[in-house]
Amino acid sequence: MAEAVRKSSRKRGEDSHHSDAEAAADDRSAVDLGILGESVGFLLKRAQMAVFADFIETFAAVDLRPAQFSVLVIIGRNPGLKQSQVSTALNIKRTNFVPLLDSLEERGLVARKLAVGDRRSHALHLTAKGSTLLAELHRLWADHERRICEQIGMDGRDQLLSLLGRMNAAGNASASPDDADEADAAPAKARAKGQAGGQAKGPGRRKSG
Repeated sequence: MAEAVRKSSRKRGEDSHHSDAEAAADDRSAVDLGILGESVGFLLKRAQMAVFADFIETFAAVDLRPAQFSVLVIIGRNPGLKQSQVSTALNIKRTNFVPLLDSLEERGLVARKLAVGDRRSHALHLTAKGSTLLAELHRLWADHERRICEQIGMDGRDQLLSLLGRMNAAGNASASPDDADEADAAPAKARAKGQAGGQAKGPGRRKSG
């Protein structure tokens, strides 16, 4: 009986989710976007939101946001980088990068060590736990990418990656992240503390390197 209730509850939740999605799609189709329908920036942002939604759902089981995943990938491929090098590579402000890194260290995934030849900075390494998790993250990422390919095809994905690469190469890579990227960069726990505590600063803040 209890199992039947749980299945019924899940079914109602799924039906509600589909109904909300269909209603949102109907609302969008009823609005004339004007030049926004031809705006590269607007459509890129909408596409990013759709991709992020799938990413967050895919990685929910391991409780990771896109920015945290990016940090683990960079450190895994480049052990020993300074904190400032990682934050610059991912275009994350240092004020957001420090709490993000704190969250990964608290989970035992990343370790800070004094940088060789520069005792004022920290070098970053994955722990054994972090390396094990990264292998699982690669599998989840492959599933996520496969769903994207199902929408645009492998040729479309290759073309899109090429075009985005050209845009990034020609654009201003040092541009400040927007509000959405900053919100993703800062872990939810840290954001909640910031909202509740105003300008209060937590103890033991490390130098960002």
